[in-house]
Amino acid sequence: MNYFKGIDLSSDTATQPSEEMRHVIANAVVGDEQKREDPTTNELEEYTADLLGHDMAMYLPCASMSNEISLMLHCRPGDEIICSDSAHIIAAEVGGPAVHARAMCWGVATPTGIFTAQDIHDRIRMDIPHTPKARLVVIENTANLTGGIPWPIETLRDVQACARQYQMALHLDGARLMNASVASGCSPKELAQGFDTVTLCLSKGLGCPMGALMVGKKEYLEPARRYKHLMGGAMRQSGMMAAAGLYALKNNIARLQDDHDNAKFLAEGLMSVDGIFVDNQPIPSNMVFFHLVEGLDPDCFLEKLEPHGLRFSQTGPNRFRAVTHLDVSREDVEKAVGIVRTVSC
Repeated sequence: MNYFKGIDLSSDTATQPSEEMRHVIANAVVGDEQKREDPTTNELEEYTADLLGHDMAMYLPCASMSNEISLMLHCRPGDEIICSDSAHIIAAEVGGPAVHARAMCWGVATPTGIFTAQDIHDRIRMDIPHTPKARLVVIENTANLTGGIPWPIETLRDVQACARQYQMALHLDGARLMNASVASGCSPKELAQGFDTVTLCLSKGLGCPMGALMVGKKEYLEPARRYKHLMGGAMRQSGMMAAAGLYALKNNIARLQDDHDNAKFLAEGLMSVDGIFVDNQPIPSNMVFFHLVEGLDPDCFLEKLEPHGLRFSQTGPNRFRAVTHLDVSREDVEKAVGIVRTVSC
């Protein structure tokens, strides 16, 4: 079976577990997670809850499941969710808000993925029988499809205060929360403060083979376990993967700065190539978005890269994303720019 062996900049989900991580996976102490008897999973949950300053945490197979369980907890059928129009829950969770929570999303049109308290205020409908109830605000930090931008802490606090003014719940889609922490200089606990529920993904820049955590108040986390099982989230001896999560949280956060530096270096290199325009300047974290100038064929460009051992992702007809991660070195970035120079379409 074929698999890509080159420089994979399509996503930070392309990371492979390091030798050290594989060692802790192989030697993890395990039990039955469904009975809450897996000691390593329990340790990961306790460690993460403390790291983010919340009551409890629950280990899950993926971040999308964490998001969707959170929506189910906070919303009733017919309720409304306010978020960015490029939010992951709209763009990449297969209509999950409508399927699982039976709620509708009102996306704020924003080029950065960041919205304001005024944006929430403008979306509060009249309280009459004909209108949905605004029940939940979802913030994605960093904001993925708009460039990997971390939320400014002042904007975050203003939005939280506005949501509470209207008695709305708050969920943080922190799939790349640690990137946001490193880029902004705010601690993970500061960024998670004030939310009812938080998603933290382990399988992106943190380098785990799978897994995510839902973190939050006890009043939400206890009933969330029922939804976890409803959605098929019983993982039995999950301690092997939980051990990878513990290793990542203890060893792979500070090094995210390397990824951010490599992304800036990559952007500089791509801007020096004729026909390429980098969209998200300055580079805020580990993502570079770019497009080709008029006259070049985007499909041809992408097709010609892989035989040379380079992969980007395509997020639009003429929009590409490059994501740096722990398996991409500075030398790989230099090589990637060299490959791009050789491609003509």
